[in-house]
Amino acid sequence: MPTISVDKAALFEALGQDYTTEEFDELCFEFGIELDEDTSTTERPIVNGKQEPAQLKIEIPANRYDMLCFEGISLMLNIFRGKQTSPSYRLVPPPGGELEVLTCHESTSKVRPFVSGAILRNIKFTQARYESFIALQDKLHQNLARQRTLVAIGTHDLDTLQGPFTYEALSPEEIQFVPLNQTKSMNAVELMKFYENDKNLSRYLHIIKDSPVYPVILDANRTVCSMPPIINSNHSKISLKTKNVFIDITATDKTKAEIVNNILVTMFSQYTSEPFTVEPIEIKSAHNHQSRQAPDLTPRETQASISYINACCGLSLSAKEICTLLERMSHTASPSNASEDLIDVHIPPTRADVLHQADIMEDVAIAYGFNSLPRTFPNISGTVAQPLAINKLSDIVRLEAAMAGWSEVMPLILCSHAENFSHLNRVDDKKTAVVLANPKTAEYQVVRTSLLPGLLKTLRENKHHAIPIRIFEVSDVAFKAPHLERKSRNERNFAAAYLGKRSGFEIVHGLLDRVMLMLKSAFKTSEEGLEGKGVGESAYWISEVDDPTFLPGHAAQIHLRMGGGSRLLGCLGFCIRVYWRSLS
Repeated sequence: MPTISVDKAALFEALGQDYTTEEFDELCFEFGIELDEDTSTTERPIVNGKQEPAQLKIEIPANRYDMLCFEGISLMLNIFRGKQTSPSYRLVPPPGGELEVLTCHESTSKVRPFVSGAILRNIKFTQARYESFIALQDKLHQNLARQRTLVAIGTHDLDTLQGPFTYEALSPEEIQFVPLNQTKSMNAVELMKFYENDKNLSRYLHIIKDSPVYPVILDANRTVCSMPPIINSNHSKISLKTKNVFIDITATDKTKAEIVNNILVTMFSQYTSEPFTVEPIEIKSAHNHQSRQAPDLTPRETQASISYINACCGLSLSAKEICTLLERMSHTASPSNASEDLIDVHIPPTRADVLHQADIMEDVAIAYGFNSLPRTFPNISGTVAQPLAINKLSDIVRLEAAMAGWSEVMPLILCSHAENFSHLNRVDDKKTAVVLANPKTAEYQVVRTSLLPGLLKTLRENKHHAIPIRIFEVSDVAFKAPHLERKSRNERNFAAAYLGKRSGFEIVHGLLDRVMLMLKSAFKTSEEGLEGKGVGESAYWISEVDDPTFLPGHAAQIHLRMGGGSRLLGCLGFCIRVYWRSLS
């Protein structure tokens, strides 16, 4: 979790109350953050002849991007304590009425295709606010933006620039400007070489270094504002005297770009002449249908089930009580007209972490107080310390297989498309396997639909070991399920493989017989042998089958008779395929 250092005296002043270390630690715990250190209790260094002010180092959950700065921490804690209501963020037009325009060229699709931005008009910086503004950008770059690979932020003194702006991708030789805090003008080739040994910027050069074109933000006079994600221009450098801040956001992920934009402007719009107002800009990006006004600070509307919230928390809260609790977590909520069991929730632009009603339930629990929740929840089986039935069964099967002398293996759940289908002589019907949209390598293209590829790969990689080799796995496979919320489902499977110098059918069958006997299912030679058996009795049998995965005439299906009906459990047989060619 990221750790944020804030001035202790300034934070307590913003909160309107002094706390002891223990009291503030308790407040942090109640809100779901953690006080890591209070430097007032330790010896602090001397800076410029004065002792460094006491700092509070606070650990922030990785999903609370709105609390990565002093402004966010003080705002959210004040709302939580009931000292302040959640701000109503508004978009206001510029004094002239016409929005600044940022045009995105199609050439940027080759490197960083998305752009966003905003303007903070008539902002008042102090030294502390300025440092917090810069620090928030750095925290967002390191966390949500994944070291600037997903999102890069540029901030500029708008009064030094002339709109409209353009976002283009140019060859490195065409880009010429003075980098931030430098005096010499250089082109992008020289700039990349200049910063190769810089301890701060060198780690970002690789993001665009091998690209034939570099992204660049230009104003109406073709003055370079920034070359994301590397550095801004010194021409538009912001300072304590800056009154109007132009923000540009370039990204490879549009969703994260908008989250970063929203967090940045909502946190510092409180310092504008009219607090909590933001001036939007017009994005023109016709080539990829991304033309719009940015940012969009409209609260997201969703619903949550009262019965779900009460069941998870073990409470019996009314809709009105839940709405009151959600207000402490910066939401706006009201009972829904659609159903008595629903509440309508408006999620502020600061809360990008709220994605599901489970997140709303968590906020209710935090506002209610974790220490105040019932110690035991009546009629909630989830609070009983016992394993799930499927996990308990899996452990029993693992134990029996291990006691029979078989070794458990744990291959990766991702495999190549060929391993999952063609190597097993199976056809992909496009309706079964969960396929990755952007696999990093050909080895990890699909989520396995069978445990067999992993077992065969394990035998292949261990062919030089002493034989016989007996291995098994008890784990999940996955299948598409469009009717479910997550569009897929897991299924727990058991598989075993034997490698030896001679046929091992009876050995694998012996393991199967042991596992089924442990599950109180005796072996019968055929289904006819079950005639006259009671409905409650269980037994299994095998029958020959033509399965392309196995050698012709050497495969069998496993059938289970239970509860008066029968079902297909699986199959077994000889499989000497692509994986095994080097073994022969």
